[in-house]
Amino acid sequence: RKSENMSGNLRSSKTTSKSPKTSPKKQKGDKAKRSSKGKQKQLDKKDEVDLSMEGIGHPEIFPLVFTTKTQEIFNCRVDEDVTEENCFKLIKKEDIIQDLKTRAAISDFHPVKRVILEYPGEELLVVFDANFQYGQNFYLVASEEAKENFLKPPDTAEEKEEKSEEEKERTLEVHAYKRSVHKPWVSLGSEKEVEEESVKGCVTKIKYMFSRARGKFGAPIRFTDRNASHVKDSYVECTSYQDKTFSIKLLERDVGVQMIPKVKEASTQTKWTYPKNAAMQYSPRQLSNEELEESLSSEKLKEFVTSVHLRMEIALQQNEIMNAFFDDWKALAEDESSSGDKSDVYLQAYQSFTDPHYLKDRSISCVRWHPTIHGIIAESATQRYSDEERINPSDKLLLQDSVIIFWSFSDPTRPQLILECPHDIYCFQFSPSDPNIIAGGCFNGQLVLWDTSKNEERLQNAKSITVGVKKSVVNMDSASVVNPSENNDTSEPSYMEDDENDTEPPLVRYCACSSIECSHKTVITDIHWLPDHFEVNRMGITFENRAEICVQLVTCSPDCLILFWDIRVTKIPSKPLFEKAKEKKIFDMPPGVPDTFKHLGLSWKPLLKINLCKSDTRMEYSPIKICLLEQHHHYKILDKAQSTNKQKALAKEKPYAKMSVPSKKPLKALESISNNFFVGTKDGEMIYSDWKIKIDSNSGKPKPSHKYFIHDEAVNTVQISPFFKDIVLSVGGWNFAIWKEGVTDGPILESSCMTQRYTTGHWSLTRPGVFFIGRDDGNIDIWDLLKKTHEPSHFQNISESTITCISPWIASPKQQFLAVSDDSGVLHVLEICPILSQSSSNEQANVLDYFEREVKYLKNYEKYQEFQAKERTEKEQTQMEKTSVATKQKTKIDGGARKCR
Repeated sequence: RKSENMSGNLRSSKTTSKSPKTSPKKQKGDKAKRSSKGKQKQLDKKDEVDLSMEGIGHPEIFPLVFTTKTQEIFNCRVDEDVTEENCFKLIKKEDIIQDLKTRAAISDFHPVKRVILEYPGEELLVVFDANFQYGQNFYLVASEEAKENFLKPPDTAEEKEEKSEEEKERTLEVHAYKRSVHKPWVSLGSEKEVEEESVKGCVTKIKYMFSRARGKFGAPIRFTDRNASHVKDSYVECTSYQDKTFSIKLLERDVGVQMIPKVKEASTQTKWTYPKNAAMQYSPRQLSNEELEESLSSEKLKEFVTSVHLRMEIALQQNEIMNAFFDDWKALAEDESSSGDKSDVYLQAYQSFTDPHYLKDRSISCVRWHPTIHGIIAESATQRYSDEERINPSDKLLLQDSVIIFWSFSDPTRPQLILECPHDIYCFQFSPSDPNIIAGGCFNGQLVLWDTSKNEERLQNAKSITVGVKKSVVNMDSASVVNPSENNDTSEPSYMEDDENDTEPPLVRYCACSSIECSHKTVITDIHWLPDHFEVNRMGITFENRAEICVQLVTCSPDCLILFWDIRVTKIPSKPLFEKAKEKKIFDMPPGVPDTFKHLGLSWKPLLKINLCKSDTRMEYSPIKICLLEQHHHYKILDKAQSTNKQKALAKEKPYAKMSVPSKKPLKALESISNNFFVGTKDGEMIYSDWKIKIDSNSGKPKPSHKYFIHDEAVNTVQISPFFKDIVLSVGGWNFAIWKEGVTDGPILESSCMTQRYTTGHWSLTRPGVFFIGRDDGNIDIWDLLKKTHEPSHFQNISESTITCISPWIASPKQQFLAVSDDSGVLHVLEICPILSQSSSNEQANVLDYFEREVKYLKNYEKYQEFQAKERTEKEQTQMEKTSVATKQKTKIDGGARKCR
């Protein structure tokens, strides 16, 4: 019956299929009447037909409801454009798609939008269903084959018989050649058998990477044989250590065990006793008066008292001096709580910052907490380009926005302040004297200065935020922890913003920039402010700083230079008046830019240059990180009133423009200031030197005091300990090392080679023996020297990208944060657990004792090596003497034998 219904519809359009675009009035009436009668017969059995088109065997039919608006758009109005006789309409696919775009969900074709978009042809067939055979007034034919059958229906059986008889009579029986039809390949499951039988490698491949120092590129190679014991430091011992990647913990084992009870026969002979009741004395025995007098007057008691008299007096004296009721276990509880359990050590996620405009496809290069305003953190980002793209910059690289972004805990979704930069900033530092002065190093080698004094109130007016689990509120002005129940305001602290925060954050332009000719040739990788109690002249000699303001900086770059800068006015020879007027016009500051460093202009040049050369070759070192041993361990945070008054005074007086270099007053040279510094190079070398100029007699360039090759890649961290002025941490490649000033034999502690590359590191601000190291797999290793020295005591995953920067911050005595940035442009703020932030009473002394033991061990090891070398040389000399005596005796015997002959 289903096939008859379909064939009836297809026969009804036989006459119109030959000319689909002709008028319906030209159709033959007889066949149309016959087709309509056939349809009328089928309508009587409509109740027996299933409404699901796929269920009735016509998946290509899609019923549709065409409104009057749709009929007018596509010229398929009922009883005018389409009728029962001429019941179909061809509509272009482009017109239907345009209607879907224009009317969207209102369009009548929206239910079959996917079918229309996937239709292969250019025209779709729409049929007018006058009898509602499929439930609607129209239906769509979604198949090219069904459309062709509808437009060109097959001949009836009678016509086929007539044509076949005529063809047989006219033509002879000839077997026509039939071409092979291409059929698609149908899978019967053989590919699964092939995949199961294929051999696949299941063992992970071992990767080796061989590196070579940059200074040895292109040098001739000579392969020779030598004894490792003859040359000092030529033999490197690879000590064994337990690798967790190859130790698999057995959690479950499937073992079949059959339990069989052991049968044993034994006999014993017990001794039977008569049972009886047991009694206990519970009333005390007391001596009579006669017995007491006799015992007290006895000589034995007198001798006992005389023998213990001295010891009793000593015990009473000790009880008076010492507290006999002191609980030793409570005294040890402090140290035990500091160690804690492994489950108690954690870095809890507190906040995260990212920006889709400024930080998209960028890597965070530097993170700094604001020294005086609590809850404010700044970060700089660099574009992820290769070295070749930076050497040959494209238009995309030049059009990128290079900024430093200030974030606040009160609004984690929007920056508070943006500093405009001439190029990508790799590192920047707040001035310890005035936090409104910021110095940054660019990727093109220029040094830039900003003055944010006009926007200081915006950062200070940040709302109070919720800090900690107990919902204590941190006051951003006084940085004091307040209990919400003690506040007069009963409202809950919220993250609601002021109306002024709805606008874009202010953009601060840099107010000074060094000249390109006198700057570094490559990226500035590290920058530091010199302390405010001394300054350096052009010869590297330290003098007193009477102004007590930080006015000098030191920068380093892989271009083999270490530069000292001064932000004061440099005295230059007087020039004619017309040249001064011309320069005044050139160096006029743009509107809105502070004129704090207007005197620098584009003529800012370094005060002192240090170029370290290698002693064995004429190559030069490429410094990446520098650490001055004489520096600020912590920023000087004064009282609120005192700090604001000092900053206002600095802003009004503008001392940088009034002071000059050199000073008019004679300065006193300081001999107690340490001029030494540590430098980490691009080739993984650590250099210990002095910034006073020491010229090498061979090369004529400054030479370092000591050099060490510890790291196998570029050094990314060189940082002095905040508790010990002579302890330095260096991180690079796959290991880290701890150095002590004055120990020239090497590092006092060197870690083994790790499985992941170390990217950055930082000391803890409150625990002397704890430091954090970031890895390239997104994890952070937490090292505690009082627990373990061969492996990290704890580690935690932070991100899926490489960790780029780590910066801790003390919010309150009971709360600390750790800022961690990654290569994907996200800044994570983590809360440090109390075990990692609160130190014990004697922890600093224990760590210092550990460092002293390591120094003694290093010296004893050096002496042992010298003793071994001395013994080896003595053995060689005695062996040479024995061989020489044997050869002399042999020559004498040979000479005597010749004479006898």
